[in-house]
Amino acid sequence: MPEETVVVPPVVAPVAAPVVASVAAPEKTSFSLEYVQELRAESAKYRTTAKESKDAADAAAAKALEAEAAASARVATADAKANERIIRAELKAEAVKAGMVDLDGLKLADLSAVKLDDKGEVVGADALMAALKESKPYLFGTPQSTTQTETKPPKKEDPKPFNAKTATPDELHAEAKRLGVKVPGGR
Repeated sequence: MPEETVVVPPVVAPVAAPVVASVAAPEKTSFSLEYVQELRAESAKYRTTAKESKDAADAAAAKALEAEAAASARVATADAKANERIIRAELKAEAVKAGMVDLDGLKLADLSAVKLDDKGEVVGADALMAALKESKPYLFGTPQSTTQTETKPPKKEDPKPFNAKTATPDELHAEAKRLGVKVPGGR
């Protein structure tokens, strides 16, 4: 089959005004194969470096999130332990006030109803002691106070008789002075 050539007439656009400046067509430049390969290698190196940097940044962000989560968990654990210690200390004080004979009885108590409020005060300790007194009365005795309300004066000792035979010269002079007697050659 013979080739057919189709000729398309050029489309001429109407010109409204004469063109003052002509637009220069860009020059076609050709580059050598080595130069193009060099540019492509350089571009690949930049893409690789950018990908590695992005991967490193993503890994660092993930590691930071892990560290934050671990730190939050440690803080929560420390808070829980501190609150538990505060509750136990307050319960010991309440148990002593309630007359608990042995503080090991607190190990038998259900501490789920005792909480710390927003102000750091223990809530529910009184109710727990009342419930414990009712359910396990053998843990409690008469309330004891650690302070004494009655003080006894010290016992009066009988004065020891003065023994002139065993007294030192200073004791002899002191006794003579107490009695108002002058000692010859004395002080």
